[in-house]
Amino acid sequence: MARSEELFERAQKYIPGGVNSPVRAFGSVGMRPRFIAGADGAYMTDADGKTYLDFVGSWGPMILGHNRPEIRRAVAEASERGLSYGAATEVEVDMAEYLCSLVPSIEMVRMVNSGTEAVMSAVRAARGFTGRNKIVKFNGCYHGHSDGLLVKAGSGVMTAGVPGSAGVPAGCTEDTLTAVYNDLTSVEALFRANPGQIAAVIVEPVAANMGVVAPEAGFLPGLRKLCDENGSLLIFDEVITGFRLGIDGAQGYYGIRPDLTTFGKIIGAGMPVGAYGGRRDVMRVVSPVGTVYQAGTLSGNPVAMTAGLTQLRLLAEHPRWYRELNEKADRFFGRMEEMLLRRGLPYTVNRVGSLGCLFFTDAPVHNYDDASRADTEMFGRYCRFLFENGIYCAPSQFEAMFLSMAHTEEELDRTLETMDRFFAGI
Repeated sequence: MARSEELFERAQKYIPGGVNSPVRAFGSVGMRPRFIAGADGAYMTDADGKTYLDFVGSWGPMILGHNRPEIRRAVAEASERGLSYGAATEVEVDMAEYLCSLVPSIEMVRMVNSGTEAVMSAVRAARGFTGRNKIVKFNGCYHGHSDGLLVKAGSGVMTAGVPGSAGVPAGCTEDTLTAVYNDLTSVEALFRANPGQIAAVIVEPVAANMGVVAPEAGFLPGLRKLCDENGSLLIFDEVITGFRLGIDGAQGYYGIRPDLTTFGKIIGAGMPVGAYGGRRDVMRVVSPVGTVYQAGTLSGNPVAMTAGLTQLRLLAEHPRWYRELNEKADRFFGRMEEMLLRRGLPYTVNRVGSLGCLFFTDAPVHNYDDASRADTEMFGRYCRFLFENGIYCAPSQFEAMFLSMAHTEEELDRTLETMDRFFAGI
C-alpha cells in the first residue's frame, strides 16, 4: 500500500474524515488526500516521494514559494529563544507598526491566530462600535467557520453540498443578512428593509472562495458609499487578497478604503496567524481599552511574527516582484484562455493578479449562482489528470489557483502543455 494511502487509513480512525480541514478531503474530485512530507520553492513532495508543482501554496500565503531561506533562517533564530511566552514581545510591536505603515486604512491592529478568528473579532468590534447587530455578507463569500457567518459560505461548504452547517442555532444567524456579490441593488434593498440596524457589510474584495470572482466596476465604491450613507462599517476580508495583489492588498489595488480589514496566514508566511485592524476610533472599542472583549493566549506568537515580518519586509523591499508576478500570471492565464479558444471549448477563466480559476461552465461567472453552475464532474476529471501528471491543484472547483514568485516560465509552460493534453482528450 502506498504511504499516503496507509496514512489516510490511519487518519480516518482518529480524525473526522481523516483530515483536519474539509478542503483537504479530495472526495469531491474522486481522490484521496496526498500526505505531504516536504516542500521547497514551487514544489511539494508527498509521503511516497512523488513531487508536484504546487499551485495551492498553503492556500495562498506562500507567495515567495515554499521554504524561503531568509524566512527559514529567521524562524530558526527565533525558535532558539523559545517557542511561546504568552506574554508581550517586541516583535509583535514591530509587526503592528509595520502593518500600519503598509496599509493606509489601518491605524491600529490586533493579532489573532487565524483568519476565522480575525473575522469573528472584527464583526464583534463593528457591532460594539455601532451599537447595531445586523451584518451583511455575500452569497459564496467565505469568512471562516464562526457561527454567525457560516451562511451561504463558499469553498469547502460548496464542495460538500451543504448550504450552512448543522450545529449552528438559528439564533446565531438571524442577524446575518445575505446579498448577491456584484449586485448593489441587493445590498440597497437590505439597507432599506433594515434602517439603522446594519452594523457592517463584510466582503471579500475579490471573491476567492467560489473560485475567483472579480468585483465589477462600481461594486466596491458602491459598498463604500452605502456604508457611509447608513452609518455602517465596511469590512474587507483580505485573508486571501491581503499582501497578494500588492503590498497594500486589494484595497490598494482597487483604491477603496475600508473601515476594518482582516488578514490571515500570509502575515505569518504560512504559519497559523491572523490579524484585524482599521480606524483608531473603531479599534479602541476592543478590550482592554474598550468594552468589546477579545483575547488569545497565543496571539502574537514570536516565531509566527518573526516569519511574517520577514516575508512582509522582503515584499516591501522589492516592489518589482509584485509587478513581475502579476505580469507572469497575466501571461499564464491569458494563454490558458487562448488554449481553450483554440480548441473551441466554452469554459471560463477568471483572474485577478496572481489569482485565477478555470470554471467548467460556458457562461461568465460574476457571483455565487454563476459559479454553482460549473460542471464539477468535469473539474474532477481535470483535477485527477493534473495530479497524475505531477501538478498539485486545489481539489475543488471553487478554490483559487495561486501563482508564486517561485514559479518559472518553463514550469508554467509545462503546466499549460499538461492542461492542453487533457483538453485534447475530452
